[in-house]
Amino acid sequence: MANANSKILTAEQELKLRKPIDEYVGKIQKQIDSLRADGTDKVVSIQNQMDGIRRDKSLTKGEKENRLSDAGKELEKAKAVEAKNKDEIAKLIADAEAYIKAHFDAEYYQSVKVSCAQEKVQAQEKYNARVAELKKQHQETMAKLSDHQEIKDEKYVQKNRLFDAKMERDKDFQQIKDRRHNAYSYKYHLIDMLRMSKFTFLETRAQKWENYKYTFNRRNFLLQNGLYIAILLIFIALCIITPIVKGSPLLTYNNVLNILQQASPRMFLALGVAGLILLTGTDLSIGRMVGMGMTTATIIMHQGINTGSVFGHVFDFTGVPVAGRVVLALAACVVLCTFFTTIAGFFTAKFKMHPFISTMANMLVIFGLVTYATKGVSFGAIEPTIPNMVIPKINGFPTIILWAVAAIVIVWFIWNKTTFGKNLYAVGGNPEAAAVSGISVFRVTVGAFILAGILYGFGSWLECARMVGSGSAAYGQGWEMDAIAACVVGGVSFTGGIGKISGVVVGVVIFTALTYSLTILGIDTNLQFVFSGIIILVAVTLDCLKYVQKK
Repeated sequence: MANANSKILTAEQELKLRKPIDEYVGKIQKQIDSLRADGTDKVVSIQNQMDGIRRDKSLTKGEKENRLSDAGKELEKAKAVEAKNKDEIAKLIADAEAYIKAHFDAEYYQSVKVSCAQEKVQAQEKYNARVAELKKQHQETMAKLSDHQEIKDEKYVQKNRLFDAKMERDKDFQQIKDRRHNAYSYKYHLIDMLRMSKFTFLETRAQKWENYKYTFNRRNFLLQNGLYIAILLIFIALCIITPIVKGSPLLTYNNVLNILQQASPRMFLALGVAGLILLTGTDLSIGRMVGMGMTTATIIMHQGINTGSVFGHVFDFTGVPVAGRVVLALAACVVLCTFFTTIAGFFTAKFKMHPFISTMANMLVIFGLVTYATKGVSFGAIEPTIPNMVIPKINGFPTIILWAVAAIVIVWFIWNKTTFGKNLYAVGGNPEAAAVSGISVFRVTVGAFILAGILYGFGSWLECARMVGSGSAAYGQGWEMDAIAACVVGGVSFTGGIGKISGVVVGVVIFTALTYSLTILGIDTNLQFVFSGIIILVAVTLDCLKYVQKK
C-alpha cells in the first residue's frame, strides 16, 4: 500500500485505505437516512414550515390557524414515525460508531499521520538541497563578477531566490498539515452525519483542540499573549524573591484574597472605561469621579454629624436609618457619576469631540467643584456598621469580591447578549458602516458613557465601604491610568471594536497583583509607576502591531 522505500501514501492509496470505512458506514447511513425520511427529516421540515406560517404577515389570523392546524396534524404523524424508528436508528448508529472506533485510527488515520511525518521530512530535505544548490550557484556567479552594481544585483536576486525556496517549503508544509487535519476531521464528519451534529462533550473538546493546533501560529500567539507571558514571568520571579527578601511567601490565601479585594472596586472602573475604549475612546476623569463618589458617600454615611462643610453647609444624615443612608449614598454616587459621563458622552457623540477632550474637561470641572465645595478636606470615617452590611466577611472571605463578580456577569451579558452590546462592537469597529446599517451612533456612544457612569458610581461607593470612608477630592488620583491600562493589557483595543470582558478581568487582576507584590517587596511607589508605564507601553505596542498585521 505504500511506496517501496517509504511510508508516504499517494492520494489514491489514502482513498483505498478509507474505502472499507466509507462503504461500511455509508451502507448504514443509507439505512438511517431512509428511516429518517418520514420521521426526523419530516419533523424538521414541518417545524420550519410552521415557523414560516407564523412569520407570514400576508395571511389572516384564520388562515394561519387553519394552516398551522393542518401542519400540526402532519407533525404528529411524523413524530410517531420518528418515535417508532428511534430504537432501530440508535442500533444502527451504535453499529457504525463501533466500526469507526475499531478501524478508523488503526487502519486509516495512523497511516496518514505517519505518511505526513515522512512527507514533512522529505519537504525539509528538498528545501535544504535547494538552498545548497542556490548557494553554490551564487558563489560561482559572484566569483565571475567584479562590478559593484552587478554584485549588489546578484545579492538581491539571491535573496529573492532563497525567499521563494522558503515559500515553496512553507507551501508544502501547509499542504501536509491540511492533509493530516482533513484525515483527523473525517471521523467527526462521519459521526456528524450519523448523529445529526450531536457530539459528546469530550468529542467537542477533541475537535476544538485539533482546530487550535491546526490554526496555531507562533508569531500570532506571541503577539496575542506575549505580554501575559512576560508579566507571568515577572510575577513568578517576585514569588521567588519575596520569601528570600521578606522571609514570607507571596502566594498565600490571605494575600490572594487581599489582591481580589483591592481589585474589586477597580473592576467596576475598568468595566466602565472598557466600553469607551471599545468605541476608540477613553476617560481621563475616572480618578476624579472616584474622589467625588467617595466624598459624597462619606458625607451621607458619615459617623455622626459631618465635621466638614459643602459650600458652607454642614450636612447631618444621622436622622436617616443606616440602611437608608447606604442606599441614598449609592444612588447619589451613581446619579452624580452618570450625570457627568452623560455630559461627556453628549459632546463626544453630538460634536464628534474626542473623548480625550470631553473627559479631560470633566476631570477639571469635577476636581475644581469638589475641592472648592469641600475646601479639599477629608470627611473622616463612615458608620462602622456599614461595611459589615454591604461587604461583610464570611469566614474570612470578603464578599466585596461577589459584587465584582456580579458586575462582570452583568456587563458580559450586556456586551454579548443584547442589541446594545452588538451595536457597541459595530460602532467601535466602523461607525460609518454602523450608521449606514441603521444603528444610531449617537445613542450607542451616549449609552456607553451612561453605562460607564453607573459602574463608576458603584465602584466609588464600594471603595468608600472598603476604606470605611476617608472621602476627599484628591482620592482616586491616577486611578484612570490603572483602569485604562488594565483594559489595554486585557486586550481591549484602542483601534476599536475588539475586546472581551474576560480580558478586562485578567487585566485588572494582573495590575492589582503586580502592584500588591511590589508593595510587599518594599519597592518605592514611584518606581511602581515606572513598571506600570513600561507595561502600558508594551501593551499598546503589541496592540498596534496586531492592528498593522490585520490591515
